[in-house]
Amino acid sequence: MKCLIPNIGSTSFKYRLLEMPGETLLAQGRVERIGQPGGECPDYASAIRKCLAAIAGEGKPLKSLAELDALGFKVVHTGPLNESQLIGDELLAAMEEFSFLAPAHNPPYIAAIRAFRNELPGVPLVAVIETSPYRFMAEAATTYSVPYEWRTGYGIRRYGFHGASHRSASERAQALLGRADLRHISCHLGGSSSLAAFRNGVAVEASMGASPQSGLPQNNRVGDIDVFAVLYMMKKLSLDPGQMAALLGSQSGLAGIGGTGGDLRDLTGAAAAGNSRAQLALDVFVRSIRHYLGAYLLSLGGVDAITFSGGIGENSAEMRAAVLANLSAFGIVLDAGRNASLRGEGAISTAQSQVKVLVVPANEEAIVARETAEVVNRARAEQQALVEQAT
Repeated sequence: MKCLIPNIGSTSFKYRLLEMPGETLLAQGRVERIGQPGGECPDYASAIRKCLAAIAGEGKPLKSLAELDALGFKVVHTGPLNESQLIGDELLAAMEEFSFLAPAHNPPYIAAIRAFRNELPGVPLVAVIETSPYRFMAEAATTYSVPYEWRTGYGIRRYGFHGASHRSASERAQALLGRADLRHISCHLGGSSSLAAFRNGVAVEASMGASPQSGLPQNNRVGDIDVFAVLYMMKKLSLDPGQMAALLGSQSGLAGIGGTGGDLRDLTGAAAAGNSRAQLALDVFVRSIRHYLGAYLLSLGGVDAITFSGGIGENSAEMRAAVLANLSAFGIVLDAGRNASLRGEGAISTAQSQVKVLVVPANEEAIVARETAEVVNRARAEQQALVEQAT
């Protein structure tokens, strides 16, 4: 089965074409600055046509688009719809409904899904939902202390996000360590960051809540904050909900603290040059990660494995060292040499460390492709069963 996996950004997207179930990479590419001055494409429709032209035709991975079996999308927020499924009008309506909670993610995905639907009528489109791994979390772990009717009537609860990355890390940690009974803390650290805790491969905790704006401070998104501080500042600055949402979702986080942008590399350079606000942003980030790490150590009753994924988690030895500093009392001992020299996947804990610490590059596209193939195969089997019943 040939599956196209688009990874959608607000002004760009990457894509991979995979042959399933072997996960053979047939093609990959990216389109940047969609709809931006100097960009390659004025809108998603033209960007998608560019993508399809790159993968189908003479001398290309597909002889024609008729060979394409399915598309899989890493859909961020659909409220209570949290299982992988074929994309229909109900799911698109849920994405629209929860766009306020995921303004940087849902609108571009909706636009891309509709554009692909127009370009490839009849090709199954599958949503692999980022909240899916957390659907087995205990109700006490997902319920906020607000009127219970907010949960039942409006879907206000902790959902968790970065599901494909955390699930990929969980599965890879099990494979590397040769056991499924792991107490595992997954650290996805990048422009958008979160932690999740797994017991025996099942997610039991997630740092992000009702929206991807919560949990750890993000590149330019707020993270955790006292809700009354937000209400107070809305009154002081005379901001309506939309204006405050824009401020918290694009002018806050590490960029809001540091004042030099939220990219870790820029902050690190500025801090090294003596910029105290940049150093404060780094300190806040590390403290927040350690806060959730400590909470999950307690929730799991100890930990067998810690993994680092994402652009920061995979590439910043300094950040990994800061997060795991002075934790030998908990059986976590980093090997400074391995941590500094590692490139790609591998262990960075000492041989004596009771807790295995691993760097595991995120493989979200493989997770999405597997789920996509499973959903399409299941739909085909159900359709065949209906045909056989009718005859």
